[in-house]
Amino acid sequence: MPHFLDTNILLYSISCDPTESFKRDRAIDLLTDDTGALSIQVLQEFYVQATRASRRDVISHEHAAGLIEAWSRFRVQEMTFAVLQTALRICQTYRFSFWDSAIIAAALSLGCDKLYTEDLSHGQLVDGLAIVNPFF
Repeated sequence: MPHFLDTNILLYSISCDPTESFKRDRAIDLLTDDTGALSIQVLQEFYVQATRASRRDVISHEHAAGLIEAWSRFRVQEMTFAVLQTALRICQTYRFSFWDSAIIAAALSLGCDKLYTEDLSHGQLVDGLAIVNPFF
């Protein structure tokens, strides 16, 4: 089964901060597994954050676009009406933010069994999707 990668995994993979070297290495390991999955939302969030001028290790538009192109080898879920409806249900049921709910909905739509993120509760199950903090 595919596993879903949240935006923070992509951002850690480009970190130049020496205090984040463990997270960077772990993120790179996750990105080398071709069974990964992403969503358009995750790729958009990556681009915005990675190219933000105030970011300590900002990257250029060309670099960010090149990484997004490389990550297109993964299954990528677009925002559809069905994903939106699932996100709204998850938002209501679990009281997550809409954006976290949309990521979970995209992962579920792709049939993922795990969502790798540090933004939600490690070990929680959401409609059968396991939330995993890969940095524990």
